[in-house]
Amino acid sequence: MSLIKATATVSSLTLLSRITGVVRDMLIARYFGSSAATDAFYVAFRLPNMLRRLFAEGAFQQAFVPMLSDVKATKSQDEVRSFIDRVFSLLASVLVLTSLIGVIAAPILVWLIAGGLAQNPEGFDLATEMTRWMFPYIFFMSLVAMSAGVLNTWKHFAIPAFTPVLLNISFITFTLLLTPHLDRPIFALAVAVIVGGVLQLSIQIPSLKKLGVLPRPVNPFKAAKDASVIRVMRLMIPALFGVGVAQLSLLINTNIASRLGTGSVTWLSFADRLMEFPTALLGVALGSVLLPSLSAAFAKNDLVRYNALLDNGLRLVVLLAIPAAVGLGLMADALVAFLYQGKNFLVSDVYQTSLAVMGYSFGLLGLIAIKILAPAFYARKDIRTPVKVAAVSLVCVQLCNICFVPLFAHAGLALSVGVGSCINAATLLVILIRRGQYQPIKGWGLWLGRIIIATLAMAAAIAFLQQGIDWAAMQSEWLKRAGLIFLYIGAALVVYFGLLVVMGLRPRHLKPRYDI
Repeated sequence: MSLIKATATVSSLTLLSRITGVVRDMLIARYFGSSAATDAFYVAFRLPNMLRRLFAEGAFQQAFVPMLSDVKATKSQDEVRSFIDRVFSLLASVLVLTSLIGVIAAPILVWLIAGGLAQNPEGFDLATEMTRWMFPYIFFMSLVAMSAGVLNTWKHFAIPAFTPVLLNISFITFTLLLTPHLDRPIFALAVAVIVGGVLQLSIQIPSLKKLGVLPRPVNPFKAAKDASVIRVMRLMIPALFGVGVAQLSLLINTNIASRLGTGSVTWLSFADRLMEFPTALLGVALGSVLLPSLSAAFAKNDLVRYNALLDNGLRLVVLLAIPAAVGLGLMADALVAFLYQGKNFLVSDVYQTSLAVMGYSFGLLGLIAIKILAPAFYARKDIRTPVKVAAVSLVCVQLCNICFVPLFAHAGLALSVGVGSCINAATLLVILIRRGQYQPIKGWGLWLGRIIIATLAMAAAIAFLQQGIDWAAMQSEWLKRAGLIFLYIGAALVVYFGLLVVMGLRPRHLKPRYDI
């Protein structure tokens, strides 16, 4: 399977996830708007999500997938199954304990992540109660992340890419059907989170069983003594610091946002969701495909293949992330008004969310590039370097906050994250090149030149088409607004890719030298 084909498979399913995610967010915006209740929900949901990214998709994946690839390449099938069983049993035991602690310590956790909510006792209590409801989500999603790591290592990318759709369907279903029947309607979202977690784990089980790698429970204390499992835990320690740095940055920013006034947490959350479209479609998709392949290439000491895969991934990032960042920044008002504006999501909310989208768009290239560059280190079992770089990035983000938050309030937080992401990605790239672990393949100058010219032409076209349009004022003309937005996006794509073709770019230039 080629890199482009595998990425296209993951991206297409991720696109379905993001489309259902947009429907989900549209419903949340229209049913609940921007209020103390939605701020409380996003704070409560951020806690298990943060730990999921820290332990599961973050540190655990970075340590587990390279080790699994190594074991798969060098050991027998029985030894591979035994390794998976032991990791699963130990992970599940830790998750049960973590979930119990989270439920008990919910008030302390809410205060740590969003101390500003304490100014509104009702909002603080609501966030605490929903945290207790949703904290077990980390159990299901961490096991989902492990299952996805196994399936991706076996080159089965479709099911892991599809699973987020189930969470979105859960949100949509319970928002529509359960909300009208609750005294506190916002709790429909808490129920949706838990049901979505169960569904996402359940759908992975048949594929694991078919491959003969469905985990079987074993004694977790014996599992902790296994040499390969110990290696995973050792690799996780620096990875925890690395991912922890990013989550600490998120924690600090959420705490700051909770003190900027009602709605700030919600505006940032909606803006972040919009930015997840390109980040997931390209960054997460490529990262999911590349990590097992890079790990396998390094395990076999095939450094030429390793370099070619990384180079092709970076070319795809630049090709798509640069125009996406410019397009999102220029059409922020249009997209936010179209997706979220309604009876409970006012013109002022559209304006504030759009500012956050523009702030995030400055760092979109960095946000996506990190998803490619960091796995280049993880594949080599080098987790310490991304940790150190992430720590530097955290300092940069907070220094930027000192400058940007007084000027731009919540949008300053988004801008700081964007700047920090670019610094992070640029530093990782420079380190790879200086160490000789990545050598850019000939043709990068021409590649970048074409993309920059095409992006400038696209930006000019978008700016010209939007002259004099007040997107928020078109609320009563929803279909007309939707039609114009899709027309302008289509025109931007035609200008961008059409000009690239005129300048000589052909599909063969996207073809990697190696299959994954």
